[in-house]
Amino acid sequence: MIEIGTLEGDGSFPAYLAEPEGVPRAAIVVIQEIFGVNEGIRRKCDGWAEKGYLAIAPDLFWRLQPAVELDPDVPEEFQQALELMGRFDQDQGVRDIDATIREARKRLSGSGKVGCVGFCLGGRLAFMTSARTDVDASVGYYAVGVNSLLGEKERIAKPLMLHIAGADHFVTPDIQRAMHEGLDDHPQVVLHDYPGEDHGFAAEMGNRRSAQAAQLADRRTEEFFARHLG
Repeated sequence: MIEIGTLEGDGSFPAYLAEPEGVPRAAIVVIQEIFGVNEGIRRKCDGWAEKGYLAIAPDLFWRLQPAVELDPDVPEEFQQALELMGRFDQDQGVRDIDATIREARKRLSGSGKVGCVGFCLGGRLAFMTSARTDVDASVGYYAVGVNSLLGEKERIAKPLMLHIAGADHFVTPDIQRAMHEGLDDHPQVVLHDYPGEDHGFAAEMGNRRSAQAAQLADRRTEEFFARHLG
């Protein structure tokens, strides 16, 4: 774990850091689900480090409940996660992601590219990060509520990939249609649909994981970052 200073200079927050062997090819900010920087998110970071990337997962809930780690397969913990999401300041969260991007650039000596990948709430934040920061490439898995963010799409100047779960009970068919209608013609955005898959299909572990779809989405993400980050 490392500490990252806020953009406002009023404090610092913890983040999980996974470093590759040798010189990193680039950096990736891994944006948590509503369950905190839990084992699944740390595994995501470790996986990117094994592929040669510097990976950092900031604890975005630090102002609400520092170091929270929740299990989506435990009903009581799922409800706790929903409660935290309801109180979470997403705009502030993007500023903390921006601070993490700047920390990653420093660790790359200012010469490497930085991407971000987020899941669930983190997928939504990845979209917001693409529109509001200088991140070099972004990926969102089953991002929630993107239809309410489409007014920001003209600010997306770097590549963005979104993975859409076709049977997502949090992202209903009407929202999926709005995403396609609003983004299919955007020159920087690519959408991938996974028919029949539910929210959380690419989780590293647990009941939500759907291995075949997860492997396909992860391969697309890896190729996307290799193309745009190096």
